[in-house]
Amino acid sequence: MPWSVAIMVVMIVMIVTIGRVSREKYRAERAQPRLPDSGADPRAYDEIRQLKERIAVLERVITDQHGRSDLERQIEELRDR
Repeated sequence: MPWSVAIMVVMIVMIVTIGRVSREKYRAERAQPRLPDSGADPRAYDEIRQLKERIAVLERVITDQHGRSDLERQIEELRDR
């Protein structure tokens, strides 16, 4: 087999491989949610923080084996926010 044919086959394989890698990279970037820019609304960060705190309390309520009074107290704390 002449060298020119072998080089052409290698180049075709490289082009196809680079194309597939680029396509998958582009798909992965599109699929990931983007974080807000530094100029984002600070109220959004505050709301996210509050929601995370509420989720943490709900997880504790569900997984802990405390008495009913402790459960009622935690639920009331959530309502007061």
